[in-house]
Amino acid sequence: MTTFDDRESAFENKFAHDEDMKFRAQARCNKLLGLWAAELLGKSGEEAEAYAREVIKADFEEAGHEDVVRKVAGDLGDKSSPEQIRAKMAELLVVAKGQIVKEA
Repeated sequence: MTTFDDRESAFENKFAHDEDMKFRAQARCNKLLGLWAAELLGKSGEEAEAYAREVIKADFEEAGHEDVVRKVAGDLGDKSSPEQIRAKMAELLVVAKGQIVKEA
């Protein structure tokens, strides 16, 4: 294997690792958002955890994060606006990335 092949392999591995970390951080963010929304809905314990799983699953409906925003906004009704939900997602993504880094 040449030096070029080694470098190419290293870049591919780094890219794969970075994408995995992004996916994990976004999934964690969605869980945290689900737990936040569950609290606003008066859910706790296993019911809140189940709702958070529903929010995570909602992210697989289409590309991007609007599917999650629509789900949570629809569930919360007048308790929160889509803009507030997006702001909360941005806040929780920072928290999620910090948690992922601590685990690594």
